Amino acid sequence: MPKLKTRRAAAKRFRRSGSGKLMRRKAFKNHLLQHKSSDRKSRLSKIAVVDETNEKNVELMLPYN
Repeated sequence: MPKLKTRRAAAKRFRRSGSGKLMRRKAFKNHLLQHKSSDRKSRLSKIAVVDETNEKNVELMLPYN
């Protein structure tokens, strides 16, 4: 069976945690930050777990991750 290609865009956005969960960055932390509170920006900086409804799709994009 031939090797599968990794989707490079997904490889840059998702990582596997030590326990095997898929991790992602949170949205809304790129621009227009002056009116967002520092608490909110701090929350957005943290890594989040990919939701189980999307996990299958992400795993198909990252066959060897």
